[in-house]
Amino acid sequence: MFIDRVRVNLRGGDGGAGVAAFVRARGKPKGKPSGGNGGDGGAVILRSDPSVATLLRYQRQTHYKAGSGTHGEGDLRHGKKGEDLVLPVPLGTVVYDEDGVMIADLVHPGQEVVAVPGGKGGLGNAAFVSPTNRAPTVAEQGEYGPEGWFTLELKLLADAALVGFPNAGKSTLISRVSAARPKIGDYPFTTLEPNLGVVSMGGREFVLADIPGLIEGAAEGKGLGHEFLRHTERARVLVMVLDPTQEPPPARQLEILSEEIEKYSAELASRPRIVLVNKADAVDVSEIVGELGALPVSAVTGEGLEAAVHAIGDLVDQAVREAPERLGFVLHRPLGPGFKVVREDGGWRVTGRPVERAVRFADLTNPEAADMAARRLAAMGVEEALLEAGAVAGDEVRIGDLVFEFEPYGDEEE
Repeated sequence: MFIDRVRVNLRGGDGGAGVAAFVRARGKPKGKPSGGNGGDGGAVILRSDPSVATLLRYQRQTHYKAGSGTHGEGDLRHGKKGEDLVLPVPLGTVVYDEDGVMIADLVHPGQEVVAVPGGKGGLGNAAFVSPTNRAPTVAEQGEYGPEGWFTLELKLLADAALVGFPNAGKSTLISRVSAARPKIGDYPFTTLEPNLGVVSMGGREFVLADIPGLIEGAAEGKGLGHEFLRHTERARVLVMVLDPTQEPPPARQLEILSEEIEKYSAELASRPRIVLVNKADAVDVSEIVGELGALPVSAVTGEGLEAAVHAIGDLVDQAVREAPERLGFVLHRPLGPGFKVVREDGGWRVTGRPVERAVRFADLTNPEAADMAARRLAAMGVEEALLEAGAVAGDEVRIGDLVFEFEPYGDEEE
């Protein structure tokens, strides 16, 4: 089954927790801090793999999570980093985030994008030692791995695409000029999924795609064509296949096909093209060929196929020389604003990974941890943002699962 669009939920691994531990040492009555840090969680990475043909596996399973980091231990033993989860996708896969932003276009073997990073591991108490605090008793919890929904969309990597009405003979044609063996039947919408074939002739080689039949209105979503028009986007050359044995007449077929491609993408419509009139064995196509400047072929008998393949190959070679290399694309995604303050249920909610990380201590009932969290939030500007939003002392503030009473840090007695 050919699956070319899926939606998946990806989650980075959780960070391991830091630990508060001490080792007794001479001259240090409280002991020497020796708590190790937790390991970072693993990331989820999407990597293009030429051995993968479709996105079928992601339709069968939609949720994926990377490995979590392990917790820190005493004696300065740090937790192990969680294992990254590498998910293979076909060449030509485009990745969109849940806001519909394209974050990657993976066209070369091994090209990859980090879809979601892992959560940061928590610091152990040894990391908080300072000249003014020789024996900290605090440790951080690990950060939960971020998660999100992503859309994976496959656009075939083909040099030339066969475009035509249903039952125009494209499947038969590609089976005659390549090793592709699509299912072929005498009924409309024969091809329900694209087929790729490698054409080798006279020392040259190119990839030919058989795109399912278009109908008038395909660009607006009618028929099956709209689902597969995107597979023509990669093609360097468009091969318009006309059928003189069906209505509308070939000239009108060419107009409709051209119009649908233009509506879908003006840039795609500007690509080099060649016109083939198929089924030359069944009817006299000489007048049509002259009118449209087309090449006559018969996918059934093989008539004219060699000349057509060489003509397509010439156009592909020309397009390769004139077009830039397909480099693919990976978007650099900045972290964005650190936090946001919003009204919620009579109180306030502060959202953002940095602020959630700032209060992720193992025990916030520990006065030292609570004081450190308050200092962090004040330094980040959270207190100022709450005051500007209208918060007053005593208001309820939520950060993640934590709920506390707002007490501006600067109002505390010296």
